[in-house]
Amino acid sequence: MREEISAGGVVVFGNAILLLKKYNGDWVLPKGKVELHETIRETAIREVHEEAGVKVDVLKYLGEIHYTFKNSWEDNHVINKTVHWFLMQSRTIHCIPLKDEGFIDANFIHIDRAVDLAKYHDEKEIIEKAIQQINKTSQDK
Repeated sequence: MREEISAGGVVVFGNAILLLKKYNGDWVLPKGKVELHETIRETAIREVHEEAGVKVDVLKYLGEIHYTFKNSWEDNHVINKTVHWFLMQSRTIHCIPLKDEGFIDANFIHIDRAVDLAKYHDEKEIIEKAIQQINKTSQDK
């Protein structure tokens, strides 16, 4: 089994969360593999910028998720994946999907719809956690 570490972000702008639409119609959060000599924080910032063209400020570490999948491109090797997530704030609402990675759209989706629109259960959970943090922060002010 191969280990893979990635990092990504739940990116907020006002009352909306950034989601990317893949060519197959799935809406996902931006994330990607950690490169050599890169921290998970640096990876998350880079991946958000590469996949959506958005510059961000990191607000908080949200946690990690784990899952396994079979890589059909490499003789069905099983990959054990860990993804580290950060709550981030975008400096702009303008975003551009990275078509080379299979993304056909990038949008800030209203916070009330983001969980329902996200494809994967673990990403829905991390979005819910981010929303709790956002609500907690706004109540503390």
